[in-house]
Amino acid sequence: MTLYTRFAAHLDAALDALVASGDLPAGLERRAVTVEPPRDVTHGDLATNAAMVLAKPAGTNPRALAEKIAAELEKLDEVSAVSVAGPGFINMSLTDATWRGELAAITQAGEAYGRSQGGAGVTVNIEYVSANPTGPMHMGHCRGAVVGDALASLLEAVGHKVIREYYVNDAGGQVDVLARSAHIRYREALGENVGDIPEGLYPGEYLKPVGERLAREHGDAFIGKGESAWLALFRKEAVADMLVMIRNDLALLGIHHDLFSSEAELQAAGKPEEAEAWLRANDLVYDGVLEAPKGETPEDWEPVELPLFRSTEFGDDQDRPIKKSNGAWTYFGADMAYHFQKAQSADQLIDIWGADHAGTVKRITAAVAALTGGKTRFDVKLVQMVRLLRAGEPVKMSKRSGNFVTLADVVQEVGKDVVRFTMLTRKADAQMDFDFAKVVEASKDNPVFYVQYAHARVASLHRRAVDAGLDVSGAADLSLLDTRELGLVKLAAQYPRVVEGAAAAREPHRIAFYLYDLAAELHSLWNLGNDDPARRFLLTDQPELTRARLFLADAIGQVIRNGLNIMGVEAVQELS
Repeated sequence: MTLYTRFAAHLDAALDALVASGDLPAGLERRAVTVEPPRDVTHGDLATNAAMVLAKPAGTNPRALAEKIAAELEKLDEVSAVSVAGPGFINMSLTDATWRGELAAITQAGEAYGRSQGGAGVTVNIEYVSANPTGPMHMGHCRGAVVGDALASLLEAVGHKVIREYYVNDAGGQVDVLARSAHIRYREALGENVGDIPEGLYPGEYLKPVGERLAREHGDAFIGKGESAWLALFRKEAVADMLVMIRNDLALLGIHHDLFSSEAELQAAGKPEEAEAWLRANDLVYDGVLEAPKGETPEDWEPVELPLFRSTEFGDDQDRPIKKSNGAWTYFGADMAYHFQKAQSADQLIDIWGADHAGTVKRITAAVAALTGGKTRFDVKLVQMVRLLRAGEPVKMSKRSGNFVTLADVVQEVGKDVVRFTMLTRKADAQMDFDFAKVVEASKDNPVFYVQYAHARVASLHRRAVDAGLDVSGAADLSLLDTRELGLVKLAAQYPRVVEGAAAAREPHRIAFYLYDLAAELHSLWNLGNDDPARRFLLTDQPELTRARLFLADAIGQVIRNGLNIMGVEAVQELS
């Protein structure tokens, strides 16, 4: 139990006491009651809105109720003072002994500090990346990949079982284009001068190895033959090679999916038909005619009867066709069946999508609500594109890849951890610039460096203690830590609630923001020693105080490591 959950329990006990004394009605809903740090640190260590939330349903004055709650909280040994502010907010100051106890709790918990079991028993499927299997990963895929992977780790940290899934779009026209592009490289591998790659095909040189392999395995068997002889085979083989490339690219970022689901296999197994049958049985699909497009009607438009999903019943703007006029599944129809399949093995679903897919969120949300009876929580996290810069100038495209900057090239230049951390330094739906110069800059303005530098400073202390001949092996007397040092503990103690809040909101960037704040507080405390030698962490003439400060530094290092672990970033021991 963390400090915040412990005080939430204390508050519950205080409210129960008021119910027992008749000062508060029984059975009031308490879910909106919170215990959190006050906005103004001068108000104390913890604050609660209990009186503000409960006064109205209790039929009483919030400040009067706050005074009664405060009287109960004042009885706690861990509390040094309680005050009521404004219309009924309750502020608490905790004893120094309480904060020392939390510091010890951080060290005792170690890697488990901040982890919980609040999500136990709930399986969450996170589908992320899901790039078309037509080439290597590029930086357009990178941000969603990191956000999805960090979110998966975040949900695991609060006890959820997580399925990391990649949806392979291998049933659309783009894989036929891939097959034709591979066929050109196949012909090239057999000695033909193919010239410039025709417009509309994939020009990247990454397809040359695919063509060479097909040439080795099949010789000239498909030279001069029509598409019917080779298209299906080349599609299958090229997609397989692209998936190997994609897996390898993602592995460079430390990303490994549990499941790769094929759209082609989904359709071959009749899953869209199953979904349609279920929806028809529940009167959620009907045969109808869509309204004419708004504005000027195209000359070739004519009303066609199509199977329509009643998505307007679930908040969408209009009912949506699940099949085209030629009988083929619409992208929405196939996607709906895919989500129906995912919901069979998960209690909650999360999709990480590019912001360019924002227009389809309503319809797929409606589909999931219909297919699961509203029982499956479904979230779509939209991720904005990343603009690549070098010293402020747009980065030129990669010749090797054809028309994009590959993820592999970026990771090779700046490193996995820099890429992952940087992708989490802004909210996923906010625009982001990735400047190759700035992300490796050794400055406070670079969050990646600033947080890693904080951990490296902590890691250096034991090495420096050995070099100075200091014996720091004994038990630490934490009573030697002063108010300024305990202020760092207070921020560290917020880590578990930050993790819980980030998981509930599906926002892994909150971990990066918190780590930056924690690093800033550590740096601030560290830098006091520049002007006042007595404030340094290592004091050769005061081994007891040194042990206490090392204990504090080690605990902060542990919290930083725990947060970086969720982000998929390795904490460095020293900076080169």
